[in-house]
Amino acid sequence: MPAIPLDAVQGVIKSYDPLTGDGVLVNEADLADVDLADDALEGSVFRMLRQGQRVQFDLDVDGRATRLRLGSEVDMGTPTL
Repeated sequence: MPAIPLDAVQGVIKSYDPLTGDGVLVNEADLADVDLADDALEGSVFRMLRQGQRVQFDLDVDGRATRLRLGSEVDMGTPTL
């Protein structure tokens, strides 16, 4: 199914079962749980996911996370002394 690209949609992995590929992430924008699509890791650098891992993602037509990519932390800047 085609994905709906959304710029900088980020989330954090809530749970992931490497045996079944089932997982849930929390969308940082609205704190909603989002299920992983069956193809979420296809074409990705990820082979498995860990709880608390930050990712960027697209949503498929069913509202599931697909095309996971490395997430990013907010740049807090360099501290001054």
